[in-house]
Amino acid sequence: MSHAVGTSAGAILVLFILLVIITSSFVL
Repeated sequence: MSHAVGTSAGAILVLFILLVIITSSFVL
């Protein structure tokens, strides 16, 4: 695994978490 792949995965993970938090806040 290259560093770029790890960074991309980290960015996607962060965006996914933010999406879940925003969705939860909107639903609740």
